[in-house]
This record gives sequence, structure tokens and C-alpha cells, in this order.
Amino acid sequence: MRGEGNLTTQKQTVSKILAQTIKAGIITSNLIPLFAGLTLALYTYQISIFEKIPEMIFALIGSIFVMGAAGAFNNLYDRDIDSIMERTKNRPTVTGEIKPKAVLWLGLFMSIFGIVTLALTTPLAAFLGFLGLFIYIVPYTMWSKRKTIYNTEVGSISGAMPPLIGWAAIYPDITHPAILGLFVITVIWQMPHFYAIAIWKHDEYKAAKVPMLPVVKGVKRTYQQTNVYLLVLIATSFLLGTVSLGLMLVALLLSVLWLIVSIFGYKNMDSEKWAKSMFIYSLLHMTILFSTIILYSLMGIFGIY
Repeated sequence: MRGEGNLTTQKQTVSKILAQTIKAGIITSNLIPLFAGLTLALYTYQISIFEKIPEMIFALIGSIFVMGAAGAFNNLYDRDIDSIMERTKNRPTVTGEIKPKAVLWLGLFMSIFGIVTLALTTPLAAFLGFLGLFIYIVPYTMWSKRKTIYNTEVGSISGAMPPLIGWAAIYPDITHPAILGLFVITVIWQMPHFYAIAIWKHDEYKAAKVPMLPVVKGVKRTYQQTNVYLLVLIATSFLLGTVSLGLMLVALLLSVLWLIVSIFGYKNMDSEKWAKSMFIYSLLHMTILFSTIILYSLMGIFGIY
């Protein structure tokens, strides 16, 4: 019995190490935008969900593996930075619980398997998966994260690939205004979100010499730039009106409220409290918007309204 207990504990430890190495939490949070893009495509082109079950499964599996590969390569490359920052210093790649060579092979396997699986949906979905992975590893992780205050903007392109992949897996044309709008919304969303984290964890980023905007330019500049992005977010909401007035109004309301939270919070709170309120609202914004898109699309597909 004792041996079985030790084996179970060892399995739990291995699974925990792997989950931290591939950033399982980030993968999970990105599945909502993936399904938002996927279901929106089904609704837009009035495609039966039962016709696309294989594509949905392959899109899910392929995306999980590609995102996991991105997390593994990022953890592998950023060991020096992660060892300095409080919130990342216990990652397996830092503590040595997993060897660099093992992470490299894990990343390579997940990359190939993920892209091949996405190719079973459409070639465009596979290309977008590869593009997102490449941008995250090379322009973001290996260059901009360490060199420029616009590192968040560079990384945001990769972070916004899930809805594009979801749509492309169903319908291999991403020129429709609705999916372009969803892509831009997902890009813009990341700046206020990650700026808030950078203010909150200012000292850690400074110690690790990561040139986040708040660290290099200060809170006032961050506030101004955040509001510019929120205005772009408001304007982009109108693109969703090409498929649904209701979805456009939800996106518009959420974006306007976010700008109000930003202005009111900055004027009435200290910088840390403002950053925390912006971070919390960013999570609410993403959850409500993408969940609404998924539910609305599914109801439309099944003819509920």
C-alpha cells in the first residue's frame, strides 16, 4: 500500500511539473477565445455543429499542444529572468526539477504534433498556429521582452491567435469583419491587462530588467497609453455589428465601462489599487465578452432565438 501511495505522489509531482512547464493555466484561459472564434464562425456561416465535430476536436487538441509548446520554450529561454522574479522563481525550469534538454524536446514534440493536428482542420489554422508560436518565441521571448517597452504589443499578436485559429478551423477565410474585430479586441485587451500586472509587480520587473512600460516610463504614461488603447477597443466593438447588433452592444458597453474604470480609478486611487482594479476588470471583460459570444452563437446555431 505504501508503494502505491509513493507512486501516486510521484505521478502527481510529474504532472504538476509538466503543467507548470507548459503553463497549463494560460492554456486553459486561451480556450475561451478559441471557442469564441470557432462558434462565431459556425453561427456566421450557419454551419451545423455536428458537421464540424472532428474539426472542433482537432482545433482543441492542436491548440493545446501549440500553446503548451510556446509555454515550454518561453520557460526554457527565460530561466534567468524567472529566477529573479518572485512569482516565477519556483518554476520547474528554474528549480531544476526538469532538465533544459527535456523541455527542449517537449517543446519540439508539442510544436510538431500541435501544428500537424491543426492541419487536419484547415491549412490556414495550422499556419496561424505556427505563426503564433513563432511570434511568441522569437520576436517576443527572445527579443522584445528584453529590449523594448513595446514588448507587450509584440506578444499580443501571438496572444490573439486563438480566436483566429478557432474561426479558421471551421471556415478558412479570416477576412470577415467580425473575426478581424474579435482579433483586434483580443490584441488590444492585453495591453491594459499586462500593464496592470507590471505596475502591480513593478519591483520584480525592475529587478529582472524587463523593460515593461510602467517600469521605464512610469504610471502616468501607462495611464495615458492605456486610455488610448481603450478608445481603440471601443471603436473596434462596432466590427461585431456585422454579425450581431447584440454582440456589438455587449462589446461596446464592456469597453466603455473599462475606460470609466480607468479614468475614475486613476483619479481616486493610488497606482497599485488602480492597477489591481484594472487587472480584475480585464478578467471580467474577457470572460463576459467571450462567454457571451459563445452562448449567443450556440443559441443561433440551434435556432433558440
